[in-house]
Amino acid sequence: MIGAGRERREQQVGQDQEAAGRTPGGVRQTGRQRLGAALWPPRVSRAQLVVALLLFSLGLGLAIQVRSTNSDTQLRGARQEDLVRVLDEVDARQQRLDSERQQLQQSLSTLQNSSQQAKEAQIQTRDKEQQLGVLAGTVAATGPGIVLTIEDPGGKVQADMLLNTLEELRAAGAEAVEINDVRVVAGTWFSDAASGSVSISGKRVAQPYRFTVIGNSHDLDTALGIPGGVVQSVRQLKASATVSQQKSLAVTALIPLTTPDYAHSAQP
Repeated sequence: MIGAGRERREQQVGQDQEAAGRTPGGVRQTGRQRLGAALWPPRVSRAQLVVALLLFSLGLGLAIQVRSTNSDTQLRGARQEDLVRVLDEVDARQQRLDSERQQLQQSLSTLQNSSQQAKEAQIQTRDKEQQLGVLAGTVAATGPGIVLTIEDPGGKVQADMLLNTLEELRAAGAEAVEINDVRVVAGTWFSDAASGSVSISGKRVAQPYRFTVIGNSHDLDTALGIPGGVVQSVRQLKASATVSQQKSLAVTALIPLTTPDYAHSAQP
């Protein structure tokens, strides 16, 4: 009797195991199919979902922290002269923005308080036209500034060095620039020519290169003389660079006006 009962139980277990390995249609499943059925679709509880969201938030915070740390590390690893250069440029840019803000506020106050607003608006429009003409290089300009002279007997100073010099001057607040007898504006381009000369917007200019720059003479002189700046870079090329501050300069080279072939002013 005991042996018969045991035999029936073993048969029942075998039948249960066989049924577990079949699909509802009665097709027998392989081991891989039974494993896939156990894993998909996933059964996610509310607690598991909360834990997943917490882990995602923690990972995002760590990624942001690592990125911020990398930026700080780059600044810590910079050379002292690079940090001084960045600080000077930031200070100069802030001063120019503060000055521009004060001028705009003064212009707004004048327009609001003037009894002859139309006449005042015309005066400011003419002043703005003159300012834009200076920036575009179509009118002459006068004012304080510096004269930078680069003498290069060995012909080592090329177009890229002059372009870097121009960018340093613009970052320091240069308002009008003339190289030898060529007016420099936003569309000016440089290319290498024969030894001891470069091409500026298609016009060949030979050394010594003489930059006549109108702007804050102190800021311009400081920007050129900082460690790793223009003066030091030029001297490393066995050339010389001298800076002279001037109370009054004249930039007289002009960009000729051209009539556009296709563009026309848009009337409101």
